[in-house]
Amino acid sequence: MMTSVSDSMTMTLALATIVLPFGGAALIACAPGKASKWLCQIFALATVASILGVVAGFVEAGRAGATQDLIRIGRTEILGLTVDALSVLIAVAVIVIGFLVAVYSASYLTMGNREHPAVGRPRYYAFLLVFIGAMSGLVFSSTITGQLFFFEITGGCSWALIGYYETPKVLRSAAKALLITHVASIGLYVAAALLFLDTGTFAIAAIADLSDGSKVVVILSLLFAAWGKSAQVPLHMWLPDAMEAPTPISAYLHAASMVKVGVYIFARALLSAGAVPHVVGWVGATMAIVTLVYGFLLYLPQVDMKRLLAYSTITQLSYIFLGLSLSVFGSHLAFQGAVAHIFNHAFAKTLFFLVAGALSYTTGTRMLPSLRGIVTKNPLLGIAFVVAALAIAGVPPFNGFFSKFAIFSGGFAVAQENLLLLPMLVIALLESIGCFAWFLKWIGYSIPGKPSDAVASAQPLPMGMQVVLVALMVATLCSSFIAASWLG
Repeated sequence: MMTSVSDSMTMTLALATIVLPFGGAALIACAPGKASKWLCQIFALATVASILGVVAGFVEAGRAGATQDLIRIGRTEILGLTVDALSVLIAVAVIVIGFLVAVYSASYLTMGNREHPAVGRPRYYAFLLVFIGAMSGLVFSSTITGQLFFFEITGGCSWALIGYYETPKVLRSAAKALLITHVASIGLYVAAALLFLDTGTFAIAAIADLSDGSKVVVILSLLFAAWGKSAQVPLHMWLPDAMEAPTPISAYLHAASMVKVGVYIFARALLSAGAVPHVVGWVGATMAIVTLVYGFLLYLPQVDMKRLLAYSTITQLSYIFLGLSLSVFGSHLAFQGAVAHIFNHAFAKTLFFLVAGALSYTTGTRMLPSLRGIVTKNPLLGIAFVVAALAIAGVPPFNGFFSKFAIFSGGFAVAQENLLLLPMLVIALLESIGCFAWFLKWIGYSIPGKPSDAVASAQPLPMGMQVVLVALMVATLCSSFIAASWLG
């Protein structure tokens, strides 16, 4: 049943972004192994076409949000779709980056890879498609039960993809990620149960009908689940170990999609809840600052490029949680900035991870002390490294600057009436400065000068990987303007 006026074609296309990847994965399971990488790219591209159709339909309908039931028992909505500015924007990032990762993977998973020479198996491409579909399903879900269903699917896919190389260490890392994120899902179970007991439905929009006390418990339960998926203290410990995954998977799961599940769930809850008691903001902001400081201190000693990026991801997600928490105190700008940062960070950090993958592919190492003179040997990789680092550090004109600026602007505005927020914002500002200084150090060390032995002996980068890196560099310049115009 349609609960608000909308173009049915738009809803059909939104459903297609979920169904197509699952269908592609099923076809890969039945097709010859050599066809798997091409089928993955074809179905990922078809999913991109579907989400672009959703964008066009949403704009044509006057950008009016709409919800459609898929499964309902009586007045209880079990599963449904919500198409609005938030879900469409994040779905675009998840699906477009999923396609780019599929293209990159086809070149990365070959015997020419100096770090991990291996041909991509069908299960890799099948699970990648399932992950794309599950992420789209979670983003468009209008119910907590729908979020929970796709939340658990992403957990299973992450276990399979992190453990792809099947060494004992890799399998332990995959099990750790599955266990911790599954523990986090308890928050969704609790939230769904409490919401149903109070309202008789699982619809996220029903959070607005709860009393303040019930609203706090439900949203904090969702926040607990969000901390697990987005690797925030105290459920953060799985992410650095998950870097054992193939680098394209690290880029997709741990920069663009899986870690964005948490912040998206929290953002959706706040958007749907109406007035939210300030205790939610205090809990969210405090834990964001604790995690931000922790992540910053832990990425300073890292020399493995992927582990550094993992801890950096933890801190960048903390900025998003901080912005969302600040919105509880009345800052719409902080909320918009946080949502924009989900979008912007997805492109910037994916670029950085794929740069790390390209370096390990061509040189056989991702250890930063062994990488010098990158731009001399491979100008494209050197430029991509610099662009990614400056975007993450929040340097204009790259995308990270604009969304961080909105978070800080909104934060300092509400801090005038809530002075205890001021030291939190100062700490976040200092971390941002420290992040810039630290990445600048590695730019100065790794990019210019005479190539090190590893870089000097680097092999050429495949064309497919080069195209993806260029596309993501363009995105780091354009995504902030797309997000700002889309969110208004």
